[in-house]
Amino acid sequence: MGSRSAGRNGWAQPPAPGTAETGGTEADPSPPPKPPARDRYFDTLRAVALIRVVTYHTFGWAWAGMVFPSMGIMFALAGTLMAKSLERPALKVIKSRMRRLLPPFWFWGLFVVLAMLIHGWMPGWQIVYWVVPLGDPPGNAWGMQAWEILWYLRTYLWFVLLSPLLLRVFRLAPVAVLFLSLAPILVLHFLWEPPDNRFGSALTDLATFLFCWILGFAHRDGVLQRMKPALVVVLSVGAVVYGGWYAFTHQQETGSYDLDDIPLAQAFWSAGYVMLLMWAKACFRIDFAWLTRFRRTDRIVTIFNARAVTLYLWHEIALVLAVPLIDQFWNVPAFEKWLPLESQWFMFGIGWILIAVFIVLCGWVEDVAAKKKPRLVP
Repeated sequence: MGSRSAGRNGWAQPPAPGTAETGGTEADPSPPPKPPARDRYFDTLRAVALIRVVTYHTFGWAWAGMVFPSMGIMFALAGTLMAKSLERPALKVIKSRMRRLLPPFWFWGLFVVLAMLIHGWMPGWQIVYWVVPLGDPPGNAWGMQAWEILWYLRTYLWFVLLSPLLLRVFRLAPVAVLFLSLAPILVLHFLWEPPDNRFGSALTDLATFLFCWILGFAHRDGVLQRMKPALVVVLSVGAVVYGGWYAFTHQQETGSYDLDDIPLAQAFWSAGYVMLLMWAKACFRIDFAWLTRFRRTDRIVTIFNARAVTLYLWHEIALVLAVPLIDQFWNVPAFEKWLPLESQWFMFGIGWILIAVFIVLCGWVEDVAAKKKPRLVP
């Protein structure tokens, strides 16, 4: 998630308009400068992370988070962008981030809240979390599949608010602070169990992904490039091994090795996995510039990044609506005979079609939030 605007620092300044005598003719004014090219490596990681999220919510594969820990990757990318943005005044950056996040959330929430009210929900004062999701917004069981994903927005928002302080502390002792950022999840797991409420949930999620957010700072400040490769590989592999070992040896506590249900395993697996991805980017200067040669793929990556908030918010609703839509297909004999209506893969495909519809119908809110000209497709 996070801001997807191009960086403002380091842009080439437009040359002053003027004329030059060349063979007695007036030269054309210099063309305006182009904004810097986006980093397609990061854009591709974000796009794949979103695809993995939709896939996981369709099939429920416990191993999906181990193959590609989407949330850790998205927090690390957001941390990198936040560190870059904080070269400007902190208050201005925070206001910009909230402006980009909240209007799409409000637009989506309007439909979800109205639907829950129609289905018997009686809200209390906690409805204020539907205005600014500093805590988990309330809801009823009928709308749970839609609103349960909001933990990510809540965690992201807290990281944005805390980033000026976190970045200042990080720069006092970068390497030490980076690795000490795993300490909170160890404390919450082994020394103090947080309360089972909004505060406890927020604290656990912040502790789980704190390392990934700080890792974004480390990438931005060049800390990873200065670390010895052998040390990075050993520590990363060690974290992954520990996270995987803990997940598989504590299945009896959750009934699965799904990282989403085991915060300690999620924290260490994501830390090691994402650190390798970020270090490889810094060490080998990976930029995926070749992606622009494949126009359709590059176009999809562009849309996913420009509509990341819309895709994340609306994908669960798309998957929910896919079920009654497929039920109607059974009434058409040709569809019943030739289409795999019972297959989850078919529902996955229908879900993506509906996601595309929501991107076209609702994605323009992200443009408005970013003070851009609204477009159906970016």
